[in-house]
Amino acid sequence: MLRQDGHHDRATRRWEEFKVPYLPQMNVISALQQVQRYPTTVEGKEVAPVAWESSCLEEVCGACTMLINGKVRQACSALVDQLAPNGEVITLEPMSKFPLVRDLVVDRTRMFDTLRHIKAWIDLDGTHELGPGPREAPETQADRYVMSRCMTCGCCVEACPQFHDASPFLGPAAINQVRLFNLHPSGKMHAGARLEAMMGEGGVADCGKAQNCVEVCPKEIPLVESIAVVSRDTTKRMLFKWLLG
Repeated sequence: MLRQDGHHDRATRRWEEFKVPYLPQMNVISALQQVQRYPTTVEGKEVAPVAWESSCLEEVCGACTMLINGKVRQACSALVDQLAPNGEVITLEPMSKFPLVRDLVVDRTRMFDTLRHIKAWIDLDGTHELGPGPREAPETQADRYVMSRCMTCGCCVEACPQFHDASPFLGPAAINQVRLFNLHPSGKMHAGARLEAMMGEGGVADCGKAQNCVEVCPKEIPLVESIAVVSRDTTKRMLFKWLLG
């Protein structure tokens, strides 16, 4: 396990190895819980308890994202029987695209700031009775449901070569959210503002089309399709603005 005491404590970066007793159907989170209870390395050295994040344990919250055997995924759905069927070593590392807090905990604030930037919400005036909302076709509901499963876990941006400290790229999750809310019958009222955000710095044009994002998304969201749709919509908006002066 790769550990570090804090973002600026690079000198404390080290690998530590732990051995935990096997439990039937255990996942990486249950293994970390045993390490936290008895924080002693295989060399017999007692160390500080390991820090990590988890909440739902059902692959819904996105908090337990980390690198497991070099691949970004959710620790709650990473089963030891599948990772190490013969007792192999399992390596754990924090995500590399976000500021490190401690050990396996990172700060995903950048992703949540991006949601504010693209206006990932529906504006409604709740001061008076609005009546029933606009109808939505079942086909659109089905399409939007798949996109709505995003849990801002960070898997897609961790795998994305365009998303890093030196790049303003907003990332595939944000692009997918633009498509999601622009498809909403009420969300269409502010579709232009969201597309404008995608046309600015770090927008959809900065995507390098590596398609790594769709390979690692735990919810199987069609991110490449969303990128293509938003790219097309921003191009159309740019052309209409140019034609209209």
